[in-house]
Amino acid sequence: MFGLSEFADAGGLVAYGPSLAEGYRRAATYVDKILKGAKPADLPIAQPTTFELVINLKTAKALGLTIPQTVLQRAERVIQ
Repeated sequence: MFGLSEFADAGGLVAYGPSLAEGYRRAATYVDKILKGAKPADLPIAQPTTFELVINLKTAKALGLTIPQTVLQRAERVIQ
């Protein structure tokens, strides 16, 4: 199990963690505020709000595992 979806893309079984795309958008918002004159110390600390579940069925098959349908339905992405 990995914390970034890129690991599931590279052959890992399951990845669950914060969305990198959302993190990049948030970082851009902070940069924009700082470039407009905000003090970094005055900006609030934000936690991730969007998480991704990615399941690699190719890896599951290679390991002889069956992923329950209920888990597959919860996944944002399933790698065939």
